[in-house]
Amino acid sequence: MRLPRGDLVRSRTATAPDDTLAWALDAAHTGYLVLEPADALLGGDDDACVLTLADGVPRLAYHTGTERGGTSALADVAGAGPYSADCYAVDRAAIEDVPDAGELVVSPDAPAERLAGDSELAERTRAAAPPAWTDDDAAPSDPVAAFLADEERLDAIRDRAREEARRKAREWDLTDALVDSDEN
Repeated sequence: MRLPRGDLVRSRTATAPDDTLAWALDAAHTGYLVLEPADALLGGDDDACVLTLADGVPRLAYHTGTERGGTSALADVAGAGPYSADCYAVDRAAIEDVPDAGELVVSPDAPAERLAGDSELAERTRAAAPPAWTDDDAAPSDPVAAFLADEERLDAIRDRAREEARRKAREWDLTDALVDSDEN
């Protein structure tokens, strides 16, 4: 996804991006939000999720490391907090010029639900979205069932947990005690 260079208007570090998403919605922010997990900042990894916003409502999501879009991009950073959350302002015309590639589109409530676990913010965002951006049939009736049905998100969480366990084992000199389920 190619975005025009924006002006940094807000930068925060938080355990979850709910505060930043709420601010963007309340401020009717147009531009993009870059969510970068703290471990990526320290390790120098390219592990950021970029969300485009129009009047505070998320439209497109792209993960810079995996190059996946849409809900897969959200899954790639879900549960990876704390996050550095940087909001950039961009002219509305420039954001509207970014193509709505199908694989990048997210439902307006998806970032609040999947990254922040905030159903109230998700509902507010959905209500503020243009009608063409919402699909009532796609809204999960049970958030727990929707979470459990999202195999990519579960796999991303498992992968992050395994990597963190390996890192801790190396740090504590317990690598001999590691049992990798892939090797069994």
